[in-house]
Amino acid sequence: MLNELLNRYPQLSECQNELKKATTAMIDCYKKGGKILLCGNGGSCSDCDHIVGELMKGFLKKRPLSTEQKAKMTSLSPLLEEETLSKLQCGLPAIALPSIAALNSAFCNDVDPELIFAQSVLSLGKNGDVLIAMSTSGNAKNVFAAAKVAKGLGLTVISLTGKGGSKLSEIADICIRVPETETFKVQELHLPVYHYLCAATEEEFFKN
Repeated sequence: MLNELLNRYPQLSECQNELKKATTAMIDCYKKGGKILLCGNGGSCSDCDHIVGELMKGFLKKRPLSTEQKAKMTSLSPLLEEETLSKLQCGLPAIALPSIAALNSAFCNDVDPELIFAQSVLSLGKNGDVLIAMSTSGNAKNVFAAAKVAKGLGLTVISLTGKGGSKLSEIADICIRVPETETFKVQELHLPVYHYLCAATEEEFFKN
């Protein structure tokens, strides 16, 4: 799967070690019962929602509920029908922090707009979770603040940025720096990167 990515986007070859580390971190998080939090602004905000969509339902696989899952659920909720259960798909828990609109707008208005994502990380993050911090420059103040709080809570921080050093590259446990500097070009490479991360993580948990 990684070879396919690098064949299609050879410029990402310089990121392959970080891609492997990020995949391992995401898989380890889920194996330990954790979740993934995501934050970013603008196009990266949309990318956060996109990633959640790939993790919380079938991406490349169907992810049907197992017979055991169905039996347990119907034992607790006898009104559940097979028609419903057969349509549901197993998800990998992930939360796009920019989508918590009421909290974000209230905190932005009442306290400090630079700390909107940091507040969500503080409220939702647990030791062993992962924060995916997205910033094309790597210097978005609200994303960096979230990363600092995440580190303080024991989360693993994976950052997706552009080329070169940045605040996020200095603090992140794993920093995937795609080899572009212009915002739209960085975003164009972030998409195949996170598609790979989602696909590789899905493959680990849903073999069929």
